[in-house]
Amino acid sequence: MLAQQLINALGLGAVYALFALGFTLVFGILGVINLAHGAVFMLGSYCALLLVTRLAWGILPALAGAMVLCGLLGMLSDWLLLRPLRARNAPHLAPMIATIGLAGILGSIAQAGFGVDTQRFPPGTIPDAVLHLGGAEISWIQFDIIIVAVLLMGGLFVLLERSPLGRQLRAVAESPRHARLLGIRVERVFLLVAALAGALGGAAGVLIGLSFNAISPFMGQPMLHKGIAVIILGGMGDVRGALFGGLFLGLAEVLTVTWWSSDVRDAVAFGLLLLVLVLRPSGLFGRTLIRRA
Repeated sequence: MLAQQLINALGLGAVYALFALGFTLVFGILGVINLAHGAVFMLGSYCALLLVTRLAWGILPALAGAMVLCGLLGMLSDWLLLRPLRARNAPHLAPMIATIGLAGILGSIAQAGFGVDTQRFPPGTIPDAVLHLGGAEISWIQFDIIIVAVLLMGGLFVLLERSPLGRQLRAVAESPRHARLLGIRVERVFLLVAALAGALGGAAGVLIGLSFNAISPFMGQPMLHKGIAVIILGGMGDVRGALFGGLFLGLAEVLTVTWWSSDVRDAVAFGLLLLVLVLRPSGLFGRTLIRRA
């Protein structure tokens, strides 16, 4: 039934969008393609798993704890890696290469600490009950994932559009030099963006971990590929594009699995991405980010 597939696509696409929002924030404001974002996503899942299994936290406090940890990790990575590179006017590829190295370090730490076997949330972490909406069914896990993702994305949009911090973020994205002349503490904004991106990536990791109930040190890399696809599809640096690109990719994957085969899910999804880019190279929103030094 189409309604059922739309619900499945909404749940998956919302998580893709949440992951991509953090990705596109860093690119749009810091001008960096953060290839460690997938590793932060993976660590968010493990953090929530540990809080649930070792400290007996509920899933919502565990989600909040994972977001805080990943936000701090994002701040630390900006402080230790990206800020020194900015101070030295490093070439544009240097920050991206640095994040590749960070991703490798975090992945190795996860493998050493948790092993390579897939781990799962214990039964009962989220009730197994099913809600009936017309002729479609939505599990509590799907319902919670959609609600949490929508709330987080809605909060981000309010922050960007209605708050003084949001105005500062937009000013820095437009021109860091001019933002400094206006009295904006640009380095503080960069630090906050890194924290926001890390928190969103951690939240996406927890939600994907719950959705598939499978957590491993290798789960970040496929998600990173999809995050890159989403932000290119929606338009590099465009927050709205990340939202609609994530939903588009989720819908493409769900419909492919339903009407064809799970074996070609990624092929069809990325094939559609290539088709969109051939027809509209700047993405769905047609916005090319121009940064002025």
